Amino acid sequence: MRGCERGGDRGFVTAEAAVVLSVLVAFTMALVWGLLVVAAQIECVDAARAGARAAARQDPADAVVTVARDAAPRGARVNVAREGDRVRVTVVARPPVLSGLPFEVREEAVALAEDAVGASRGAGEAGR
Repeated sequence: MRGCERGGDRGFVTAEAAVVLSVLVAFTMALVWGLLVVAAQIECVDAARAGARAAARQDPADAVVTVARDAAPRGARVNVAREGDRVRVTVVARPPVLSGLPFEVREEAVALAEDAVGASRGAGEAGR
């Protein structure tokens, strides 16, 4: 009778291994996707900063967008806006791999325009 009991347990090891293996594969895929999202976020930060620096130097708007797009992830949207003496560059991108998800990485950088630096310094000195 003991032989019959042991023979019935053989399939459990295979079933447990299949469940554990599928969980490990799913966890690994989620970890890789998370790392890709972080990498896309860092690229968006770099792109927004590069665009803000170019805009602060009074580069043409199309040159600012080109500089930001070169540093941004593929397919990123770049928006440049001037608000008084400040320039705001926004970079929005979808993370790679699972791009079908409604998830975006967004970063902004703000810089003081160079023409505003000299103008504000001169206006402060004129009032003295």
